Amino acid sequence: MRTIPDEEEAEWVFMPVRNRLYMPPTFTQEFSVCISTLFGNYGNVLQFVQAIEMYRILGAGRVTVYNTSCSSELNKVLLYYIKTGLVEVVQWPITDYVRVSRGWHYPEHPGELHYYGQIAALNDCVSRHMYSTRYLVLTDIDEVIIPLKHTNWKDLMRYLNDKYGADIYTFKNHVFPYTVSEEFGSKFQAWNAIPGVNIMRHIRREPNQPEVFNPTKMILNPRAVLQTSVHSTLNALGISQTVPGDIAIMHHYRSPKQPDLPLDSLVVDLTLWRYNATLIRNVNKVLNRVFWNE
Repeated sequence: MRTIPDEEEAEWVFMPVRNRLYMPPTFTQEFSVCISTLFGNYGNVLQFVQAIEMYRILGAGRVTVYNTSCSSELNKVLLYYIKTGLVEVVQWPITDYVRVSRGWHYPEHPGELHYYGQIAALNDCVSRHMYSTRYLVLTDIDEVIIPLKHTNWKDLMRYLNDKYGADIYTFKNHVFPYTVSEEFGSKFQAWNAIPGVNIMRHIRREPNQPEVFNPTKMILNPRAVLQTSVHSTLNALGISQTVPGDIAIMHHYRSPKQPDLPLDSLVVDLTLWRYNATLIRNVNKVLNRVFWNE
């Protein structure tokens, strides 16, 4: 059993509040991404690289990753990205201090802190980037918000702001199940030795169920947010707008939510393949630098 030491014996570690004083925004980034959290010796290397490169293609200049634990292979990838300046890693050893829940649903997943401190990490990330980035993307590493009428986030946000003028935009979740994949011959043969999922092989998504909760994710103005949760803000100064599904959606590459659906009930969605040439080139560049030229 974990015990809490007496106050006089404890070595308290505090994380500074990074936006205590108002700072006029001096944006170093147009878009930054918050990823929370890597845990359970996370080792889905290929999908991680693909997601980071998609964020870059769509317009991200910085990705902040909260790392509780990851595999040695993924750690090599993180070190590479840190050197490039694209990724900032916040070490998040929350399991050393409290008994965390290992799932999102209480009481099925009991613990002293919800899901590896995911909500605390997201709020830290909002404060961390409040005055340095114009827009903040709150998402998980198995998710990518992809425009349907535009090719990047900048054009998407210009359109949304002209149409709605909101500060928080939520995007509907669409599941691309790991269990259904397509073969593309030898196109991805070089990636076979890399641990993880190749999201480019997953081009079928489950139809959403209107009566079932949709776990949206967000692109927001961090200066308008006082407190956030995972799928929506809890306290904000600005207004929120759900983005229609014909403008942009969130691709979520994961285990199926509707495992009994027949194949012909899934929706073929090739939106990601609009970026295939650039994505494949960028992923190969990273893998070459990290693994193949060691």
